[in-house]
Amino acid sequence: MNSFFISFIRKKQPLLKSPLALSFLLALISWGCAENSYSQAVNPSNSNSNPQKIQLDIPPLKEGRGGLIVADVNNDKQKDFLVTHPNAIAVYDHSGKQLWKKSVKLQLTDKAETKGLPGLHAPGIQAGDINGDDKTEVLFLSSDHKLHIVDGKNGETLREIQLNSPDGSEGWEHLVIANFRGKGDRDLLLQATNTKGYRTGRYLAAYAVDDLLKSNNPQPLWQRDDFLANAHNGVRVADLNGDNLDEVLGGTLLSPQGEMLLKLPLKGHIDSLFVADVRPDIPGLELVVLEEGGEEKKDSEKKSNSVKRNRVFLYNTEKIIWETHYNNWEPQNAAVGDFDPNRPGLEIWCRSRFNTNQKPFVFDAKGQVISNYTLNEIAPQGWTEKGVDVIFPIDWTGNSKQLAAAKERHKSGNVAIFDPISGEFLFQFQDNADRLYVADVTGDWREELIVLNGKTLHIYQNSDSNPNPKRSSLWTQNHYRRSKMTWNYYSP
Repeated sequence: MNSFFISFIRKKQPLLKSPLALSFLLALISWGCAENSYSQAVNPSNSNSNPQKIQLDIPPLKEGRGGLIVADVNNDKQKDFLVTHPNAIAVYDHSGKQLWKKSVKLQLTDKAETKGLPGLHAPGIQAGDINGDDKTEVLFLSSDHKLHIVDGKNGETLREIQLNSPDGSEGWEHLVIANFRGKGDRDLLLQATNTKGYRTGRYLAAYAVDDLLKSNNPQPLWQRDDFLANAHNGVRVADLNGDNLDEVLGGTLLSPQGEMLLKLPLKGHIDSLFVADVRPDIPGLELVVLEEGGEEKKDSEKKSNSVKRNRVFLYNTEKIIWETHYNNWEPQNAAVGDFDPNRPGLEIWCRSRFNTNQKPFVFDAKGQVISNYTLNEIAPQGWTEKGVDVIFPIDWTGNSKQLAAAKERHKSGNVAIFDPISGEFLFQFQDNADRLYVADVTGDWREELIVLNGKTLHIYQNSDSNPNPKRSSLWTQNHYRRSKMTWNYYSP
């Protein structure tokens, strides 16, 4: 804001000779100072300093391996907490009581491009009713690449099986509950990376869960060895076209039967991927993909505005709706949500990739830039100059306008909720977040912040009354349920 007025004064000096113009400028400066002051304030009535606390019986997650999800594992219609550690799974009910703990070497990684999936902060675990008994099962892969299926209520083993993996892989590394045949969550998608070179999850195999539970030699429904995967993340699924079947999401978009529907014309690799109804005027849901790298400007004979590098794509099962970029800056991380209800569709906030002084930029639903700013000029005093990471869209207030939640970048630090359009930090939570997760756990459809701090979970909720209490639960949305199971650092 200050830099704007300095530039204005330098360029518009003749206008300052007019008393009316001078009065107008002073009014703008007064408004700008008030705006800047508000942007750095923290609303103490909502920065809940007394969150629910759950003590964990596992070591702290100080490295990049392991994470958490929420699911109703004891069938009491309330969300429970599942936390994964390289050597254990610990499960706690809604009140914080430990339900079970299982010592097991889990398939968890940090740098997926060198160590395989599921990637940085990924929980590496799934929960759902996979056999139709109206009870929740928990599924995971151990570090020896065996598939484990356990009772969600007590952790007792129901099935343990070693599945054949493709040549060129070490073994299966990532798993996703899916609905490929129209029978509900009765299918499982497995993914593995290539062992040589830059590792991405090119290998896929889909199985019927019934076969996995009953057969000693289950055969896949379909397989692929050419999937154009998200480089740092495990594969995701979602029902994009409303036919109650899941598509497989990546640079190649696959049908429930494993057939290729679309392939992105990437020049670099995918950093992160999101699913949302960005364009309500178009039937179904869309994918937002962020590209890292691509054509080098110095090696291209094209004009700089046509270089295919560091792009953002919006596409669905039928076509690429648009592709765009902002100065060919790497977007790296994003949040997709209704950040400006006055505009049609959703907005796409991109963080940028600068070591310090991050410069976020925001696209509207048609790929036009509508906002950009320097984060450090807006962040509260004491916030790291490296900016934010693990960025989730969040329904915090209960109003139509969504916000974004994030933690301090590259450290176990504070958590904040900010306005993606302006960058204003609205609420700050003093914590030491090793992990951050956002989901509706109280059941009023608004979302809470779940912070893993050492050996303690902190659950922050908005204590203000909900202005729209009759809105349907977010958990009824297929893509919401799927994303909350398969998130990691790059694609929360």
